[in-house]
This record gives sequence, structure tokens and C-alpha cells, in this order.
Amino acid sequence: MKDLRIIFMGTPEFAVSTLKEIIEHKFNVVGVITAPDRPAGRGRKLQESAVKEFAVANNLKILQPTNLKSEGFLEELKELNANVQVVVAFRMLPKAVWQMPALGTFNLHASLLPQYRGAAPINWAIINGETKTGVSTFFIDEKIDTGEMILQKEVEILPEDNLGDLHDKLMNTGAKLVTETLQLLKQDKISTTKQIDNNDLKEAPKLTKENTQIDWSRNAKDIKNHVRGLNPYPTAWTLIQNGNEELKVKVFEVEIEDVDHNEPLGRLVVENKTLKVSVKDAYIIFKEIQLPGKRKMEVKQLLNGFNFEEEAKVL
Repeated sequence: MKDLRIIFMGTPEFAVSTLKEIIEHKFNVVGVITAPDRPAGRGRKLQESAVKEFAVANNLKILQPTNLKSEGFLEELKELNANVQVVVAFRMLPKAVWQMPALGTFNLHASLLPQYRGAAPINWAIINGETKTGVSTFFIDEKIDTGEMILQKEVEILPEDNLGDLHDKLMNTGAKLVTETLQLLKQDKISTTKQIDNNDLKEAPKLTKENTQIDWSRNAKDIKNHVRGLNPYPTAWTLIQNGNEELKVKVFEVEIEDVDHNEPLGRLVVENKTLKVSVKDAYIIFKEIQLPGKRKMEVKQLLNGFNFEEEAKVL
């Protein structure tokens, strides 16, 4: 049995579940590394990361470096005398950091590696219409998400799962996978497998203004997957030409009306308190959207006080 001294690195809510699981399993966490407090909201008040809030509540030692390569931070890290580092939803680590502990630094990634390496694996799995994904633990090396794998666990993607649903499933499954990985390290039973690259690998690049815009030339199923893969964050969007106005609209939820039609591509149709768009193989019905300067609302509500012109269309 090895005596583990763990440093945990993470920032958002996704990482909190794992840190909580580690603490509940009575592992020895000697330090928590998280992002510096950042100004947020209208008052620009400094806001602590979700991981910091949890660490403070549990009296854990916290470091919030702005520069992971600074000598001061590396010294503080060394003084904690950890022999393993666990990384969940944090930033890229310099070699000086991930090489430091004797038992290595391992990462939790929200995909079945080598598929969906990159910044947004949960979003892209849904956007691409996958029916399963999962979580992987792997030892960090010099490239992004390419290190030797330790454990994996599959998770089903249901047809109506959106990003929020799948995020929570993977968060909870991933937390358990990390503690299983730590148990193996503790018992000196760790074994790894190399990631094998092939031509069918799908990537999970950072989400941008460009790749979150809805492409109305695609089929209805692809459009629906795109929307649910970005709900609730960062949200799919489209431009609507309504008379002389061009509106940038956030789209949270849609449904498919599977009927043939002769409408031109992209025409907006208001009918029986519904708002729908003609696409090449069906209609896409808007269920929940947000107009500029307005709150998010169901389309039924929106149509009570907002008029779309006869010639309105999506761009």
C-alpha cells in the first residue's frame, strides 16, 4: 500500500464533484490548485471558482497561481510534498508541474479517449449525434489528451439529453473513476494502455462564435443535435431577418416536425402559436429562444407580444 499525498487541480463545478468524492473516500489532499478569483457580474465583484468555494468550506490548502511556470509557485508546490496530482477541468500544465510528483499526474477527460481530445468533448459528442461517450483517466504527457490511459467508463447519450444532462452524468461517473484510479495507485496495481491514433478520430475544439452558429443548410436532425449540444452553454444562435431588423437570437431548444413542404429554405412560419423554420427535410420548431435584450422564454409566451413579419427568415 502506498501512502498517497494528493494535489488536486480544477476550477469549475464539474471538478467539484471529483474533489468531494476524493475527500469522502478519506484520501489525503495536501493542496488544491485553482484559478485566481475573477471579476464577474454587473458589479465586477471578485468571484471565487467553484473548486475554491468547496476547498475553503473543507479547510483545504489553496494555491491560485497566475503563472504556472513562476519560481514562487513551483517552490510552493514542491513544499507540499505531494506524490500524485489529479487534474480535472484545469488549464494546460507545464512539464515542470506535471513531472513533479513521483507517482505522476493524471487527468480526467470527459470522453472515451482517443476520441474527442480537446476543450469541449461533451458538447461535440452531442453535436455529432453520438449515442455513447464516457470518461477516461490518463497520465499527462507533453501533448494535449494523448497520455497513457488508466481507466475508462462508458456513458449512454439519450436522444433528448442536452449538454446540461450529459455534463451531470459524466461529472458523477468521472468522480467515481478518479477514486478508482487513486485506489489502484494506492495498491500499486496501476496499469496503462497507449492511445492508438487512427483516421476516424473526432476532435473537440474550443467553441467559438463561428462554430456555435446554426447552419440551416443541414438536415433537421443535425440542427437539433447542434442546439442540444450547446444548451445551456454557450448556446446555439442564429440571425433572423425580421422586416428591416436583423436579430441575433439565442436558441435553447427545438423540435423536429417531420413533414414534407414546398417552403423556401430558412423561411420563418408562425402557425398555431408555434414558430418554425423550413429546412430541407422537415421543419425545425423553436421551443425556447432569447431575443436581444430580452430574457429566455418559451416561444408560446414570446408570440403573445412579438410579431414576426410575413417574409421573416433565418440567415
